[in-house]
Amino acid sequence: MNYTDVDTALAGLMPIPATDTEFLAILPSTVAYADGRIYRELDMLAANVRDSSTSTVSLNRNFNIPTTLGTFLIVDGINVVTSASTAADSGARNPLIPVSRDFLDLTWPSTSGATVPQYFAYISQNTTLSPAQSQIILGPWPDDTYRVEVIGKIQPAVLSSTNTNTYLTDNLPDLYIAACMVYLTGWQHNFGSQAYDPRSAIVRRRLPIHRMRSMKVRFSWSTKRSEA
Repeated sequence: MNYTDVDTALAGLMPIPATDTEFLAILPSTVAYADGRIYRELDMLAANVRDSSTSTVSLNRNFNIPTTLGTFLIVDGINVVTSASTAADSGARNPLIPVSRDFLDLTWPSTSGATVPQYFAYISQNTTLSPAQSQIILGPWPDDTYRVEVIGKIQPAVLSSTNTNTYLTDNLPDLYIAACMVYLTGWQHNFGSQAYDPRSAIVRRRLPIHRMRSMKVRFSWSTKRSEA
């Protein structure tokens, strides 16, 4: 299911013309809600990635967490790859140890002693603003251009007219449509579905919750499974 399919399906369920200007205006918020809610409810392995698309800048301790694959919500680990300018799978991974900013400022206050970084500290975890988006500092300061591999859970780019297919629409289309309808039901009732039809919001909300629970068994990490 792609962006056009989602547009058509939702318009048919509303029902409303797929070309309606108000519907098209609310559609980006609808898919953003669906993406966010599903990824929050399901601890999906598909959201766990390794991103090694960016590198350090020589004699610059600042490093922005990459957003090539999506916005990192949780960072589980960061590796600096040696030798310099070597791809992650072709070099040696050197795990960075998280420490405080004070420790780095005290121990490596300048470029003196620059070498392969061993530690990192968060400066900003702002996931919306650039260039400070999830910025960290490194210590010691890097003496060359090293590839950096960031490992963790991301919020993938939402469905749009330019990002026409996502993991959710390709693998969980029915759940995705149900989650979108939760948002659209409130919008159709002027953001007060309970006031007009008390059962409407409850039914719309229960449907994706039940589907999420069944999908969680298939698509998420299970402690019990790992112990089995």
